[in-house]
Amino acid sequence: MKTCRSAFILLLILLPPMLWGQEDARWTMAFWNVENYFDTQHDTLKDDCTFTPQGDNHWTAKRYADKRNKIYKMIAAMGNPVLVGMAEVENDRVLNDLCRYTPLRKRGYEYVHYESPDVRGVDCALLYRRERFCVLEKGRIEVSDSGEHFYTRDILMVGGVVVPEGDTCYVMVNHWPSKLNGHMAESRRMKIACRLRAVMDSVQRAHPGALVVAVGDFNAAPEEEAISVGMGFGERERNAEGFYNLMAGVEKGTGTYKYRDAWSCIDQVIANRKLDVEIFAADFMMVDDEKYMGKKLFRTYSGMKYLGGYSDHLPIKISVP
Repeated sequence: MKTCRSAFILLLILLPPMLWGQEDARWTMAFWNVENYFDTQHDTLKDDCTFTPQGDNHWTAKRYADKRNKIYKMIAAMGNPVLVGMAEVENDRVLNDLCRYTPLRKRGYEYVHYESPDVRGVDCALLYRRERFCVLEKGRIEVSDSGEHFYTRDILMVGGVVVPEGDTCYVMVNHWPSKLNGHMAESRRMKIACRLRAVMDSVQRAHPGALVVAVGDFNAAPEEEAISVGMGFGERERNAEGFYNLMAGVEKGTGTYKYRDAWSCIDQVIANRKLDVEIFAADFMMVDDEKYMGKKLFRTYSGMKYLGGYSDHLPIKISVP
C-alpha cells in the first residue's frame, strides 16, 4: 500500500503540469456480464456440474479456451479500458487465465475478485491495468441473508487512483438476483438497492471529490422499483445524494439484454457525476433473430445447446472526461 501511494506521489511530481490541465484528457471503464465464465473442473462446494466435460453442457477445455478468447476480443474491441467490471466469473483461475494466457497480458491487466456465497459459484470481478490504476482499497459488500437461507453475489468494491489523470475512483461491481421467484426476488433486489445506495453515499462523504460509480447487472431496468425507489430516483435523473441514473435515457427498443422480442436495459451505471455511456453492440456480438425479427445476442448457450457465442448481455463502455 505504501509503495503504491509513493509511486503515485512521484508521478505527480515528475509529470509535466500541463498534462493535468488538459480538458480533453479521458479514460474509460466498462462493465460486462460475460455469461457463465466457468473452468472445466467441479468444485465440490458449488453447483457447477453442468459446466464440466461430463455435465449437461459438455463444457470442454476447447470450449473454455474459446470463451476466454472471446472475452479478450471484446475487451480489446472496447479499446482496453482502464477498468472492466465483470459478472458471472467462477473463480481466480479463470481470471488468471484471461490475464495471463491471452494478449491482455501485454496490456498489464490484473484483477480483484473474492469468492461469494452464490450457490452456482458465479462472482463479480474487476480487471484493471496496473500501469493505469493504483489500487488503494478493496473489499466486498455482503448482501446475502443467511436467516432466509438466501445466498447471492457479493458487491465488489475497489478504490484507487487513475494514473496519470490523478482521478480517485471507487467502483462497485454488482450482480443482483434474477427475476425468478417474482415478488420475492423483487423484494431482495430492493434490499440490495437500499444497501448499495447507503454505501455509495458513505463512500462519497468519506472521499470528497472522488468518482463513485456502481456498475453491474441489476436485473432491473431504470424504471423498475429497485432502481426508481430503492436507489431513490423516482422519475428524476438525479437522486437526493447526488447520484445520476446514467442509463435512464437509453432509447426504448434498445438495451443490453433481449428476452423474446423485447430489449431492456438491466445493466446499469450509477455515478456521482455525468459520464458518457455507450451500449457496445459490436456486430460480432449479434446474430439474426429468425423468431422475433431483428437481431439478438450471439450467446454461448441457448438452453443446453452450444452456440459458441459471446454472452447473453451486451457490455457498457463508459467514458470519463
